[in-house]
Amino acid sequence: MGQDLAASARGALLQPITRLGGRAIRLLQSIGSMGLVLGRTVRALPRLDPREVLRSLVHFGFDAMALACVLGVFVGFILVLFSNIIVTRFGLKSLFGWASGYAVLREMGPFMTALVMAGRIGARNAAELGAMRIGGQLEGLRGVGVDPFALLVAPRVVASALAVTGLGLVASLVAILASIAFGWAVSDIAPATYLTSFEARLYVADLNAALVKLFCFGATISLVSTQVGLQARGGAQAIGQVAAKAVVVSAAALTALDWLITFVTSRVLA
Repeated sequence: MGQDLAASARGALLQPITRLGGRAIRLLQSIGSMGLVLGRTVRALPRLDPREVLRSLVHFGFDAMALACVLGVFVGFILVLFSNIIVTRFGLKSLFGWASGYAVLREMGPFMTALVMAGRIGARNAAELGAMRIGGQLEGLRGVGVDPFALLVAPRVVASALAVTGLGLVASLVAILASIAFGWAVSDIAPATYLTSFEARLYVADLNAALVKLFCFGATISLVSTQVGLQARGGAQAIGQVAAKAVVVSAAALTALDWLITFVTSRVLA
């Protein structure tokens, strides 16, 4: 009896450690799988079909242009409402353009765009690759001597990374224009005052930091969604599962990556 209780206590004590170890192993496996996807994409770059890359760019980027513009408008409105509190309290109208532009380029523009596009582009890419995996199309291409990675997967990785970068720039531009218009309406800050502050205090390094973030975010979304989609198993239900998993994992990875890139670029591109 005593031995059974001791064994049960040891099992209860080891169970959380076992679960934690299992999750750590699965995390390392996922990171390794994404590394393989990245490596195979780099290897396939000389063999990429430009037409497939262009088609994927239209598929992922152009189709989401309206969403990026709407997102930019709301980001601009939010920044004005937040900045209006500081402007009203401290009378810092001369800094309004810089504060809004800096927040858009360095943080809210890239990060908000990446989160939204993780749900739009990442889920779509994972679901489509998962459907091809489950339906046997990828294996069928291998059967006729065609590398499915070079033909289908690598162009999607490249195109989705470029699409997120371009959409982020569009959303940031729209957000800045919206903050100019809304700042004039709400805070009575003339567009000339906004633009003077924007031009005087924002530098090329801020734009470079935005480009670095957007491309890294886009690459992360494409790698995560591709890795998740290629691991799809089962029937139709698995397609929904990989789409949801791609969004969740991408959001977590983007949050961690945002902190890391902000930390690095604030010192390298300050």
